[in-house]
Amino acid sequence: MPRPLRLTLPMIVVLAMACSWARSADPVILELGSEVVRRSDFDRHVRALEARGGTVDSGVRAALFDPFIEERVLVLEARSRGLLKPGSSAEDEEVAVQKLLSDEALSRVQVGDDEIVAYYNDHAEDVRVPERVVLRQILVPTENEARDVRRRLQKEPRSFEVLAQSRSRAPEASEGGLMGTFSRGELPPDLEAAAFGLSSGETSDVISTPLGYHVLRVDLRQPPRGRGLDECRAEIRALLTRQKSDQATRQYVRDLLARSKVNHEAAQSPSRPS
Repeated sequence: MPRPLRLTLPMIVVLAMACSWARSADPVILELGSEVVRRSDFDRHVRALEARGGTVDSGVRAALFDPFIEERVLVLEARSRGLLKPGSSAEDEEVAVQKLLSDEALSRVQVGDDEIVAYYNDHAEDVRVPERVVLRQILVPTENEARDVRRRLQKEPRSFEVLAQSRSRAPEASEGGLMGTFSRGELPPDLEAAAFGLSSGETSDVISTPLGYHVLRVDLRQPPRGRGLDECRAEIRALLTRQKSDQATRQYVRDLLARSKVNHEAAQSPSRPS
């Protein structure tokens, strides 16, 4: 039977020094209670981003640190509360963090009717339905084809849908050129300027863009209109709930970081490869 290994004092000193060197080579950059994140964890995060095609220099590395720490401090808190088991996957961490936030930060988020009314009164223009146009187009590759289409439409305005189905190269050709309903800011600038300059039932001149040559028709022009409080109450409640939830989450993360120890300097230079 082999004799048990006896650790002499010099061996104990060497082992202690080795453990100390290992800790200094991979220092703790975030500590919350008994849970820690080491520099090697941040290195893996950075390498994962680089693997997606990004370049991470020292400036980018520094900018990545705070968002990484904010994310990991939530994971550490979830782990300390028993919401995560050792070896949990990234998906498990996400589920645990969402439960943590739901229990600790978001459960108190409420939006009162008085807040909804105040927002409605203060943002009357924001809740209006903007001006919209129902738009069709015929898209062809050459200017001569576009002018021929335009001449045919001048003779027979009702032939737009048939011409779109037979001549247009756009994806919506089979639908008679129907593109959909658009507000300002939702179309390419050249098309928007033409579309919002037309009346209902009117056809545009030929418009040149990098895609080809367009002829547009506005089927319907809807003027802007206001909305009553009841019409947009649910929308305002959802908006205010999102805003308050974001604020509550940010405050909760700040509170966790206030109880944590963060080592910015140790995170800035990558760990030496073993």
